[in-house]
Amino acid sequence: MTLQTIADALGVSRTTVSNAYNRPDQLAPELRRKVLETAKQLGYAGPDPAARRLRSGRRGAIGMMFSERLSYAFTDPGAVGLLQGLTEATEAKGYELLLLPGMRGEEQEAVAVRDAVVGAFCLYCMPDTHPAVTAALDRRLPVVIIDEPRTPGTLFVGIDDEKGARMAAEHVKALGHERAAIITDRLVDDYYEGLADAQRIERSNCKVARERVAGYIAGMDSTEPLPVYDTIANFVASGERAARELLRRDPRPTVLLCATDVLAFGAIRAARALGLDIPRDVSITGFDDVPEAEALDLTTIRQPLVEKGREAGRLLLEQNTEREVMLPLELVARGSTAPPPA
Repeated sequence: MTLQTIADALGVSRTTVSNAYNRPDQLAPELRRKVLETAKQLGYAGPDPAARRLRSGRRGAIGMMFSERLSYAFTDPGAVGLLQGLTEATEAKGYELLLLPGMRGEEQEAVAVRDAVVGAFCLYCMPDTHPAVTAALDRRLPVVIIDEPRTPGTLFVGIDDEKGARMAAEHVKALGHERAAIITDRLVDDYYEGLADAQRIERSNCKVARERVAGYIAGMDSTEPLPVYDTIANFVASGERAARELLRRDPRPTVLLCATDVLAFGAIRAARALGLDIPRDVSITGFDDVPEAEALDLTTIRQPLVEKGREAGRLLLEQNTEREVMLPLELVARGSTAPPPA
């Protein structure tokens, strides 16, 4: 069913039918009513909005891609804060948000980027050299990357992840901790979960995880290698599995340094299930300071998640602005950390 189908049924020109939808002021009200009624009777829903945007050159949407399933955007507290800030910055300007899911296979994600009818892209926590990043750059549209990867020619909003992790490690080191273990979220963009050896850490292609692990190691300044548990995803259950394994080691670590608050929530659950007191038997730290962290009295690194989204939106909409925004970090010491057991 096309505009020409309606035109033929009414004995009018295709332009007349088009004007009924796109330029109603050009038609007499009675003629426009007749066109729309005929279209409805024939089952025509109207011009395709994507095609109309392409023809007009107006693409008032931002394509937002995560390196996770779409559900992550609505369930992960960090992602929720980020989306809040991004929409606050862009919705007042009339921009829509098109969520592009990851975790479907790299080639499918690149196709989704190539086919998206948008005017700009926002890419959040994508692995290094991911095909979707290349596909976005090939579109010659504005692209802002949040957190990772650092890609020449794009706008960037992020934090110093290594510095933040080092601040947390130095905090527990000052409390007297020497036996630390690290729980991180996906050093390598694959489906492995377990203890990460030096080779896996070295070949990490996920910047945030790589830099946070490096910061924890540097801040502890240990003479012995720190055990690093690499989880498959940033979920509470992943943190719980990791903590259960690490807390059964002999000697048991006195502190768990978690690369996100969500992983730390799982670590807290595991420690309690094993009958350990926090922080008397084991200290736990997180990273992000999502809303639930305060309720669980979690020591963490605070980053401005909502502001990160706002800044990404601002960079996309403003002309002749800075290319990079680095946001501040703050150590928030709460009750989940204390000196190690004597």
